[in-house]
Amino acid sequence: MGEATVDRRRRVPRTDVVLADPGLAEATAREGRAAVKAAVVATLQRVREGELDPDAVVGAALAALPGGLRPVLNATGVVLHTNLGRAALSPAARDAVSAAAGHTDVELDLTTGRRAKRGRTALAALHRAVPDAGDVHVVNNGAAALVLAATALAGGGREIIVSRGEMVEIGDGFRLPDLLESTGARLREVGTTNRTSVTDYERAIGPATGFILKVHPSNFVVRGFTSAASIAGLAALPAPVVADIGSGLLAPDPLLPDEPDAASTLTEGADLVIASGDKLLGGPQAGLLLGTAPLIERLRRHPLARALRVDKLTLAALQATLTGPATPTWEALRLAPEELLARTRQVQARLAEVGVESGIVASEAVVGGGGAPELTLPSWSLSLPPAYADRLRTAATPVVGRVERDRLLLDLRCVPPASDPIVVDMVAAVASVAG
Repeated sequence: MGEATVDRRRRVPRTDVVLADPGLAEATAREGRAAVKAAVVATLQRVREGELDPDAVVGAALAALPGGLRPVLNATGVVLHTNLGRAALSPAARDAVSAAAGHTDVELDLTTGRRAKRGRTALAALHRAVPDAGDVHVVNNGAAALVLAATALAGGGREIIVSRGEMVEIGDGFRLPDLLESTGARLREVGTTNRTSVTDYERAIGPATGFILKVHPSNFVVRGFTSAASIAGLAALPAPVVADIGSGLLAPDPLLPDEPDAASTLTEGADLVIASGDKLLGGPQAGLLLGTAPLIERLRRHPLARALRVDKLTLAALQATLTGPATPTWEALRLAPEELLARTRQVQARLAEVGVESGIVASEAVVGGGGAPELTLPSWSLSLPPAYADRLRTAATPVVGRVERDRLLLDLRCVPPASDPIVVDMVAAVASVAG
């Protein structure tokens, strides 16, 4: 038996000592002692096998618990990080979710005592935000919105006309053609990867046409010898135009000049606009459908709509997002670099007070979430040894940064200022272990 193995086993803490750690108190109250103990025992085995540092047991045990999502601090510099849940809800939206957790009037008119339209106040708020829409509807995500439209308008073998340059993959291996064909629709591809004209669409229209689909390729850019048909040009053709703008921008935004928005797309002539609620809108996961009143009513009354409907918590969060103050997404996108630098310097100074050395480097943040792929936001990051990354990710309060050029960068852009002291505490704890 080697000396290193003996030393590692000596450093393995006892199970009862780990269970008594204050960092596990909340998890024990929530999950029960038996579940926490099982996680601790499994984690200690990883320490014995040399997979894990003994000082990382509490964080790793918390991560190993089977139930519950763990809050993390997003210090990646990616505002809408899909793996971290995309948009962080505003305080107003969180309060609304909490209030809606009990019994609500989601489908009841309290004045008459009769059944009412589900989510009517949230839908009214969305309609007010985009008055150019004849009507609006909400389902559980953007892909669901597209599936509903495809099923209702082109199911049963009708054709969806779409440009070859817009046959995108939307993430995790899910491809637009597969999604659309699963509805029973047939795809009629037109144009080429880099150039598609209105004439290409016009020639494809026939008796079997269900609709023309225009997709914003939000997670990539094709440059060079390119051209694409405009919504206005397509709207002049004898077929409904469905525009999937993806990112959830409801109105033009000077910060995002290349991102299509729902209001402008409708004004240009689209019959239906599809967008996501948990991206640039900064709200909960939802699929937003905005279009002509007859078309929206057709989608709302389709049998599939029942399977795709949103719950009361989503409706509450969506309404609060639309009517409340600026969202964390909006604030993160517009955070002034000088303000971010001042915060980063304060964190660095607090770390220095407890004997932790760190640097500050100029960096770039991005929108993320499949939006504005070429937009970068001037930013500043705390620079730490790359070995800190794993330990911070498994800390009592996980802090997720990014490793770049052999250094861990913590960008505070998406970290609430009130959580800066937590960042200090977590980094100090990791540094004390690293020695």
